[in-house]
Amino acid sequence: MPQKPTLPKISLDQWAALRAVVEEGSFAKAAERLNKSQSSISYSLGLLNQQLPVPALQLSGRKAELTAAGQVFYRQACQLLDAAMALEEGASRLAQGWEAEVTLALDALVPLQPVLEACCVLARENPATRVRLLETSLSGTDEALLSRQCQIAIMPRVPPGFWPQPLGAISMLPVVSAKHPLAEHHEPLSFEDLRRYRQIVLRDTGIKREQDAGWLGAEQRLTTSHFASSLAAVQAGLGFAFLPEHWLHDGLVQGQLRLLALSDTEPRRVGLSLVKTDGDMAGKATVLLAQVLLERFKHLPAPL
Repeated sequence: MPQKPTLPKISLDQWAALRAVVEEGSFAKAAERLNKSQSSISYSLGLLNQQLPVPALQLSGRKAELTAAGQVFYRQACQLLDAAMALEEGASRLAQGWEAEVTLALDALVPLQPVLEACCVLARENPATRVRLLETSLSGTDEALLSRQCQIAIMPRVPPGFWPQPLGAISMLPVVSAKHPLAEHHEPLSFEDLRRYRQIVLRDTGIKREQDAGWLGAEQRLTTSHFASSLAAVQAGLGFAFLPEHWLHDGLVQGQLRLLALSDTEPRRVGLSLVKTDGDMAGKATVLLAQVLLERFKHLPAPL
């Protein structure tokens, strides 16, 4: 069985010559664009035609035109050349201090929209940097930071040894489905009232230690791994939950959810902070993301 060649027979220079001739409309203009002689362009394309199983160009008078197969070759050559240029640009950016990948550990409380907006800014500035979102909750976010699985963490509680940058606070609101018996209560509820009903709680994603957050006084529990599941469980009428305000807007407006009035507590607000794992030694992509995130989270109220 014959071995496949380890290198392509046709060089990038030849594909670049094909692209230039097609886009400039003549050998002379293509030569000028590539800073080559017209004879070298002609030779490159003649050799390319010989090396391909079917010709890419055919002569029509003094003008070279793409064949049907050549139109396919041209489109693929453009993709190949663009990828080669992107590779060189990416290598240059890596040399300038741009990371190949940045991981953000996001506590479940974190609103996703401002994070995605920050990722869009980074994608425009340096498309070569990949971004990974690590969605965690409670001690899982601590573990991602302490084990340096991430370059940026957004979290409620920051472990000692890191410098937090405040982002604002998330309001945690007690809600039930409009179909739930608690929705019929018009007087403020005490925690004793709540104990008789099922509470929907969020699971800690940490594996070394578990944290509890919020009021966990109900004997009946349903535990979920994400606020999306918690919200679905509440909407199904399975119980009440304390959920981030930004998850509740549509359900409250559409009448699917009811806010519970509580007599024993003030509205709960949880402060969020941004932490750069490497502090002042962070790379350019991490620094840019952190700056944009601080800007995008300005709409959040300050913690109580």
